[in-house]
Amino acid sequence: MENYRLTAPRYEMMKYRRCGKSGLLLSEIALGFWQNFGADADYEECRKIVEYAFDHGVTYFDLANNYGPPCGAAEEMFGRIWHGSLESHRDEIIIASKAGHHMWPGPYGEWGSRKNLIASVDQSLRRMKLDYVDIFYSHRPDPVTPLEETMQALVDIVRSGKALYAGISKYPVDMAEKAYAYLRAHDVPALVYQGRYNLIDRGVENGVLEQAAAEGAGFVAFSPLHQGLLTGKYLNGIPADARMRKGDSLKLEILTEELLSDLRKWHEEALAEGISDVQYALRWILRRPEVTSVIVGARNLEQFKSSLSAL
Repeated sequence: MENYRLTAPRYEMMKYRRCGKSGLLLSEIALGFWQNFGADADYEECRKIVEYAFDHGVTYFDLANNYGPPCGAAEEMFGRIWHGSLESHRDEIIIASKAGHHMWPGPYGEWGSRKNLIASVDQSLRRMKLDYVDIFYSHRPDPVTPLEETMQALVDIVRSGKALYAGISKYPVDMAEKAYAYLRAHDVPALVYQGRYNLIDRGVENGVLEQAAAEGAGFVAFSPLHQGLLTGKYLNGIPADARMRKGDSLKLEILTEELLSDLRKWHEEALAEGISDVQYALRWILRRPEVTSVIVGARNLEQFKSSLSAL
């Protein structure tokens, strides 16, 4: 056990929102493990971020089986930190994982088959050395597998005790409607819908947010800063260390003159309110009553502190 002591009273530092019509409260800010907690990440820096998050009332930690890189590395990193620092606080923390994106080679390593979901949750539990996760998501809709098969796998994962709640992510409204209905009919109602939502990408305003609320599900927003575009770092060009220069998940062509104009407008509005670009972007999402929690990532502790200051 590493030398870690909680800061008290940490729960007074965070606001919590009820997740849909469930009994569960989630911290308004959640810590996400996509990209920044892979095999090449610095363990000590990752540990500081996780401990600081929980010290300041963050109770929701969002992972997926394919987060890394490589796939699985983020869960392994989290498991190492968890057992070094937070294991004794299991009943105070919400841990989520997902399956559906490419995870391992061959025909069973992605999408929404029962084979993939059951194997994925078992692997995730082994990597994190947990008995259960609090939320297990179908990470993306499968255009081929019958929706009933995917949803029944979620039902059985919850009933087996490997997860407490089921969620869906990135489902279009028509498929989400069927998913909500199936889960509700099998007495495992969808706790939460997770989708991309930020000032640039507002697609979930076309029915997804309203549908989740009507179905009694919470909404968790990911990519609230659009991979750094909404932090203010691109206002005067592309920094040398920017993710956009790596050309993987954020392409150069997205930074059009029209988008730059919007970024500068939002920057000026943030200045007028006396807050940072990051605070402005996160508060803009949290203004919606349908939103339960916003997932933020961080390459270092200072980045995470900047996001947390939005509260």
